[in-house]
Amino acid sequence: MRKYKVAVLGATGMVGQKFIQLLSDHPWFKLSALAASERRVGKSYCEEVEWKISADIPEEAGEMTMLPLEPREIDADIAFSALPSGIAKKVEIEFAKAGFVVASNASAFRMEKDVPLMIPEVNPEHLQLIEVQKRNRRWDGFIVTNPNCTAIMFTITLKPLLNLGLEDVKVASMQALSGAGFPGVPSLAITDNVIPFIRGEEEKVEEEPLKLLGEFNGSEIVPAPIKVSASCHRVPVIDGHTEAVWTQFNGEVGVEDVIDAFGTLKTLGLPTSPEKVIIVRREEDRPQPRLDRDEGKGMSITVGRIRKDGKNSVKYIVLGHNTVRGAAGASILNAELMAKQKLI
Repeated sequence: MRKYKVAVLGATGMVGQKFIQLLSDHPWFKLSALAASERRVGKSYCEEVEWKISADIPEEAGEMTMLPLEPREIDADIAFSALPSGIAKKVEIEFAKAGFVVASNASAFRMEKDVPLMIPEVNPEHLQLIEVQKRNRRWDGFIVTNPNCTAIMFTITLKPLLNLGLEDVKVASMQALSGAGFPGVPSLAITDNVIPFIRGEEEKVEEEPLKLLGEFNGSEIVPAPIKVSASCHRVPVIDGHTEAVWTQFNGEVGVEDVIDAFGTLKTLGLPTSPEKVIIVRREEDRPQPRLDRDEGKGMSITVGRIRKDGKNSVKYIVLGHNTVRGAAGASILNAELMAKQKLI
């Protein structure tokens, strides 16, 4: 397979930095361009990164000159978007019209009927929406999105539970500070505190799983016939979203039934794929962000405290790395699946 040239849009932000980190030495993708806001154009990347998520920036990226968010200035096959949603709404369209494959972490187009919202292990067939999108919009390129960082974690665990008769889901999130970007939450607001409100988050967490778990009918996605109710909270953890999940089924389901179902979700064997998608921990005090967020290089989901909650209900805790599996790593995995299917 040839190496595809890739650009990162919004390269200096937290997710943009994680994209660059994960793309370093990628076997299929070669970083060819970094783009950001107008005030950064013409400056070297290493000079413009305000806050490093890692002690080291890959040397080749650090020496690159920042380019404008203009398709004609970018030489790439794939544009990974780490742009804020408001900016993405305009810029991603311009890149798709110009023939780019846009793999977006932004929320701007996630719920558009003809835009795939993807978790490759969960709904690979939804990539068929690409042809619908190109036909509808008459674009030479297209946009594919990954979910909200909170939604992606527990939705991965819901996919294998559909076959057990899943009907209703309730989730309470404990979301890391890095999910708010940089500088994120003021220190005096989050120190010694839990903030029980994240604007717009609960709506995304309740809506996106229904599309992700829905069925493609040839023209659009029919939402999954389940109900999701969410309460989202910011906690003083740097990385790793922890979520308490309650699942209700249409018949009696046991703990071992759920554990067995989790084991049926298989890895895709792509460069960014973890060896195991869902890792089950049986210790009574796991998962924990510091101990489990880097499983599978941040691409595995860890589940623990699986227990009965009534005859037809099982509850558990799920944890995932929000800037890897929940953001940059998710977009890269989407692009790998598209490359494997020769959609790029």
